[in-house]
Amino acid sequence: MRQVVLDTETTGLEPDQGHRVVEIGCVEIVNRRVTDHHLHLYLNPDRDSDPDALRIHGLTTEFLSEHPRFPEIADQLASFVKDAEVIIHNAAFDVKFLSAELERASLPEFPTLCAEITDSLLVAREMFPGKRNNLDALCERFGISHAHRTLHGALLDAELLGEVWLAMTRGQDSLLGDGLDGAVGPEGGASSAQSGFDASGLAVVSVSEQDLQAHEAYLDELDKAVGGQSLWRRLGLGSDRV
Repeated sequence: MRQVVLDTETTGLEPDQGHRVVEIGCVEIVNRRVTDHHLHLYLNPDRDSDPDALRIHGLTTEFLSEHPRFPEIADQLASFVKDAEVIIHNAAFDVKFLSAELERASLPEFPTLCAEITDSLLVAREMFPGKRNNLDALCERFGISHAHRTLHGALLDAELLGEVWLAMTRGQDSLLGDGLDGAVGPEGGASSAQSGFDASGLAVVSVSEQDLQAHEAYLDELDKAVGGQSLWRRLGLGSDRV
């Protein structure tokens, strides 16, 4: 399964008011693993950013004037998202801007370029109703460092959102690999990837005598703490069961 996490920065809030995309960042995820394949583009919008937008992304008109205009990179973007599930936080915002840019270039709307679009903000709201679900809040909730996010940047935000998305959907993880957990075949049984799994290549780790002694010492401390036999002892989980 191929997914693309996408983010944009813009000159303002409404493409209908002439605002444009100034930065696009895309990060690729294949089988729930982030790859080193990404797309990062700065764009010349042929206009100034609103002061509020400039404070958010810090991309000046002078800097952006040295970069290509959207029609010059449209094919590159279309190729990157082709056949992928595109994950966007607050997708309605980015999609309306990208579709407006594509329309100016006489190209189809953005949703037609990819397999599907998933709004991670809507998913987060379902998981955490009534809580803050912006990117910073989700990073904090899942223990993802975002201290370096002093300004918004499309690629940086896409990278952070990729980490957040994998954390939000971690229920799919398993010993067999992130992409295989819960997989079923067409008849409802285990998928061929699971049923054909060969465990003979897994390493067998032996417990040393030193490890056993350390385990017993730890259980002794537990016994003292509870004033009798700890649950581990009562369940027969001493060093002879390790």
